[in-house]
Amino acid sequence: MSDLTKESDRILQEARIVRDDNRDGGRHRRDASIGKGSAGLKSKHFTKKLVQLAIGFVGILIAAGLAGAILNGIGFWGVMITFMVMVLLFGGVMSQKIKVPTRTDINKGNVQQMVSRTELWLEHQRPALPPPAAKIVGDMGVQLDALGLQLQGLDQNHPKAREVRSLVGEQLPEMIDSYQRIPAHMRTEKRAGATPDEQLTGSLSKISGEIDSITRQLAEGSLDDLAIKHRYLDYKFGEGAETSPQLEHKS
Repeated sequence: MSDLTKESDRILQEARIVRDDNRDGGRHRRDASIGKGSAGLKSKHFTKKLVQLAIGFVGILIAAGLAGAILNGIGFWGVMITFMVMVLLFGGVMSQKIKVPTRTDINKGNVQQMVSRTELWLEHQRPALPPPAAKIVGDMGVQLDALGLQLQGLDQNHPKAREVRSLVGEQLPEMIDSYQRIPAHMRTEKRAGATPDEQLTGSLSKISGEIDSITRQLAEGSLDDLAIKHRYLDYKFGEGAETSPQLEHKS
């Protein structure tokens, strides 16, 4: 029974490691989350696995209980079989990897969901990119998070929504796909004054700048609203409000 206890402790420890790693956004893995959007998708996937485990464990225990009631106990080997089935279930469920969106899947759904799927897709392309381009992709996660926040509640037919869908859902993945189709030994060869590595890095930098520009444009309305509220409160409760009674007293 001591071996069973050790195996049970090992399984629980592995579950804690996976749980903590997912809560941390997978920061300690090579495919660390580049933004909150992709981390959120991973968290949902992990929660789904926990639900599957809970349902499976309950089902196994109910089956063992029914077998025990019918057979007047399941004995040592019954307990062993029940435990091994639970171990196999745990291993099978926890080994399930999150499905990486395909190029055709990225641009489905609303534009905000598309941004999160693009983050997840970029994470899995990053290891195959040259270091300067990979760094831009890593930094792009924060930009995409900010963009996704501005897209909340935005009409899907809004010109900016269509622009984001084209830039993030089409042009960005198409460019990376084009780069990856180039044989590795040719990516450092100059063509038209630049290597494919340099061209990819330059293009990603331009897209990064455009994402930041669109985010700022979408945020202008909120910035204006905040400035108006600030001026109103300053007029009502600030220096203007303090000097008004004095003027009335002098008059």
